[in-house]
Amino acid sequence: MTEQLSSPAGKPTSYSRVTLSRIMTAVDVNLYGTVHGGVLMKFVDDVAGASAARHSGGTAVTAAIDEIVFAEPVRVGDLVHAHAQVNWTGQTSMEVGVRVVAERWDSAEDAPILVATAYLVFVGVDVAGNPRPVRPVLPETPTDERRFREAEIRREHRLARRRAIQAHRGAGDSSVAG
Repeated sequence: MTEQLSSPAGKPTSYSRVTLSRIMTAVDVNLYGTVHGGVLMKFVDDVAGASAARHSGGTAVTAAIDEIVFAEPVRVGDLVHAHAQVNWTGQTSMEVGVRVVAERWDSAEDAPILVATAYLVFVGVDVAGNPRPVRPVLPETPTDERRFREAEIRREHRLARRRAIQAHRGAGDSSVAG
């Protein structure tokens, strides 16, 4: 007897929320004395991956970084918090939104400041590395609903951009970096 694949039960957005925190050190700086953007990008990918894995109930891999915006520099000594949640799900993919804030080491009583935001796309994979179904995300609040709708817009733009580039290049060129 074979078991048919069924769509897993959905989970609320709050189920996928993850926060990672770390103090930035001298090994994280660039030539300008602020934290290197690549260090923050890895931190963003780490928290988004944890959120995607939690939501999907298993391994999830980064498929795309849709957008990352660096709003303010991060300095050595800052306590940085990265907050992530799944905003949208498809059959095998998920969009994870990330918000990064910093508590300045020299003004700890001030409110944390926004230093970066990002949207990443993850795909749930099985042990062989093949895409697997992921459970639907169930928005809980008006903000979650807005994020879900905006994620659908970003997805449509990604797909339209991909189609336009492929049409421009023709069928013979399928390279990613051009």
